[in-house]
Amino acid sequence: MDAIVSPESQSAQRPGTRDRDAAGSTSTALMANAIRALSMDAVQQANSGHPGAPMGMAEIAVALWGRHLRHNPRNPRWPGRDRFVLSNGHGSMLLYSLLHLTGYDLALSELRNFRQLHSKTPGHPEFAVTPGVETTTGPLGQGLANAIGMALAEKLLAAEFNRDGHTIVDHHTYVFFGDGCLMEGISHEACSLAGAWKLDKLIAVYDDNGISIDGAVAPWFVDDTPKRFEAYGWHVIAAVDGHDVDAVDAAIAKARRNTGKPTLIVCKTTIGKGAPTRAGTAKAHGEALGADEVKATREALGWRHAPFVIPDEAYAAWDGSAGGAAAEAAWQASFDAYAAAHPELAAEYRRRIAGELPARWRDVVRATAVAAHGKAETVASRKASQIVLEAFTEALPELLGGSADLTGSNFTNTRHTPPLRFASDGQIVQDIEGRRGRHINYGVREFGMAAIMNGVALHGGFIPYGGTFLTFSDYSRNAIRMAALMGQRVVHVFTHDSIGLGEDGPTHQSIEHAASLRLIPGLDVWRPCDTVETLVAWTAAIESRARPTALLLSRHNLPYAPKPAFDPDAPEGAIADIAKGAYVLAEPGEVGLHGKARAVIIATGSEVSLALNAQQQLALAENGRIAVRVVSMPSTTVFDRQSDAWKRQVLPPGVPRIAVEMGASDGWWKYGCAAVVGIDRYGESAPAPVLFKHFGFTVDNVVATVEAVLARA
Repeated sequence: MDAIVSPESQSAQRPGTRDRDAAGSTSTALMANAIRALSMDAVQQANSGHPGAPMGMAEIAVALWGRHLRHNPRNPRWPGRDRFVLSNGHGSMLLYSLLHLTGYDLALSELRNFRQLHSKTPGHPEFAVTPGVETTTGPLGQGLANAIGMALAEKLLAAEFNRDGHTIVDHHTYVFFGDGCLMEGISHEACSLAGAWKLDKLIAVYDDNGISIDGAVAPWFVDDTPKRFEAYGWHVIAAVDGHDVDAVDAAIAKARRNTGKPTLIVCKTTIGKGAPTRAGTAKAHGEALGADEVKATREALGWRHAPFVIPDEAYAAWDGSAGGAAAEAAWQASFDAYAAAHPELAAEYRRRIAGELPARWRDVVRATAVAAHGKAETVASRKASQIVLEAFTEALPELLGGSADLTGSNFTNTRHTPPLRFASDGQIVQDIEGRRGRHINYGVREFGMAAIMNGVALHGGFIPYGGTFLTFSDYSRNAIRMAALMGQRVVHVFTHDSIGLGEDGPTHQSIEHAASLRLIPGLDVWRPCDTVETLVAWTAAIESRARPTALLLSRHNLPYAPKPAFDPDAPEGAIADIAKGAYVLAEPGEVGLHGKARAVIIATGSEVSLALNAQQQLALAENGRIAVRVVSMPSTTVFDRQSDAWKRQVLPPGVPRIAVEMGASDGWWKYGCAAVVGIDRYGESAPAPVLFKHFGFTVDNVVATVEAVLARA
């Protein structure tokens, strides 16, 4: 463990960084105080926010953004840029001040509108709202995990695309975080993995100010953070004076020279530094300083400018436009040379970073669908998922899989995705065929896995997917929500989706989880019934560039559902219908009846075969030859976005509807159902067939439910 208090700076300048101002400390003080002034003014005007962290981390920001960070304010999405994450997102005015001062498209008027409706400066940083914001942060600890995902993506892409004499993927990921991030358990999950993965381009800066909203953290946060991170396998630079720009600069420079491990820099700071009576107190953390304290702070800092007035010399000191343009131009020249030497690799890199699918993608979908329909296999939908992935992971090298210690149950691995492993020197291990790993063993870390996948997706170049049991989606939920909020293409493979998993009992049997996930805006949830529906679900997930997806898959085997409309010579029509989230699977004519259906049975996943069997039973003479339509609804979330015309076509008005799903019934009433065969209590420990009978998931019960509905009509 190293300690840096106030050494001479050894900053390693890179193209795009600002040369040190000759005025030295005067310039750095001006730059830091510009952050303080903007932060306290914006929070005061909004009468809402967190001024303490921006004011306390101002010098740290000067050291990183002024001397090391490679970025181009005129092109925030330049692939060669360093990534910066503010994990303690409540300090958002630190980031907004930096973006404004360095020249991003963030006008001063937006800072004046901090935390106001439709401004570019929301209370916490939001991806795709503010230029230069790499990820949405606020729920503490997740930004740190996102940064780890970004650093992992950089390392994997560098190994895949860099060639001798041509290093096109070579950037750092920096993350600022505070005590709250460390208290959240996700920090343990993610930082342990960062150490195992030896992410030496990851530099994390800890704002050790000892204060949270409830006050001094000493009574409830007693961790020895440096030793904790050393135990993870990180390089630690401790005891850095966070208000000494040169000390922080030197620590960052040292971290950049380190190899084989990620680096933690521990900066001791005073929250709300500069505020005469609130610095170092909880009052600086989460509320405006107050007009009198703002005035006193100006006097204490010698800041003689009115609110939201920044002197020209501060803008000049901070401006990163020229340096950023030069850095991007240098990178582009390097990439052009790379493209000349390796045109196919360069084209593939461009495609991957753009998030586009290969030209033959739809051919792969078509061939895989035809094969699945032809085989008509009876398999669990988790196995159907693996069958699809065998084809898709071969066609799409950007698919980066994983599982939270349940690979053999989730079936997320394929022949084309060897396990990801790292050598003692940090290099990625290749298997006997010379392949690098594409399947990650996350360990029992569902939340960490989900947030790391968000970071991988945000970085670009990969489509991450990860598996666990559906009941453990609760651990992942907030990261899933963040993926939906950011519109990121992340795929969650949730297996063991019902009481059908059997003997493990109610702790593992999902009841409310499908309904709960469907409530998350922007998340597509699929519960397919067979191999073809699973293929369509995976296809939709991969093609959905602005939404995450949850796939809900069975442990027990499911029969293939016959699809009369599926034409092997032209499968596109059937695939398109399934892709609308719900479609007519079987009309009365499929069981020998003519005329219109008297009822519609809507089913998902493993209950589709139950609905089909009930349709057959209802068609028998002894049951009155009741004509029933069966609708498979693998995705309620997708179906809900369809046109009214499609909805009426699938669910005709005036025809009674009965939903069948092994889960909570609440979500089905919005479809105008007359009855729901569901479960609104916890399950039991028993073999699956016993549980199906016990909870009424039998043909006889579905038939009786339909008959009862029609009797009331």
